[in-house]
Amino acid sequence: MNWIKIDEAAKMTGITKRAIRYYEEIGLIQPPERSDGQVRLYTEEDIEQLKRVVDAKEVLGFSLQELQHFLSIKGRVLEHKVQYETSRDKTFKQSELEEIAAGLKEQRDMLEEKMEKMKSFQNELKDLIQKVESLLKV
Repeated sequence: MNWIKIDEAAKMTGITKRAIRYYEEIGLIQPPERSDGQVRLYTEEDIEQLKRVVDAKEVLGFSLQELQHFLSIKGRVLEHKVQYETSRDKTFKQSELEEIAAGLKEQRDMLEEKMEKMKSFQNELKDLIQKVESLLKV
């Protein structure tokens, strides 16, 4: 396995070592493997997870708290998926499917709320641009 130290992980993701450690501390990423000297060692998958966190913050405008909530929902959905797949009880499977659906709907609602806010900001900018452009024509 090709291990990546935190310095290189920071370069690859464009975030600071301090931010990476903080994301680990608050549960946005899983704690990485450690060397005998306790140096953090990341995998390519860890780097991809860090990049997803950065994208969610920058592109989607999620706060760290919103990201934590989003990831906790995802974790619950995955837990229910495993329980659904391993159970033979039809009633239990039905309740697991309902839990999965509820978690997915919660994620969708969270994204839709974000998108509505972004659309509102976009409309405000369009209005301001129109006003400025009309003043420039005078």
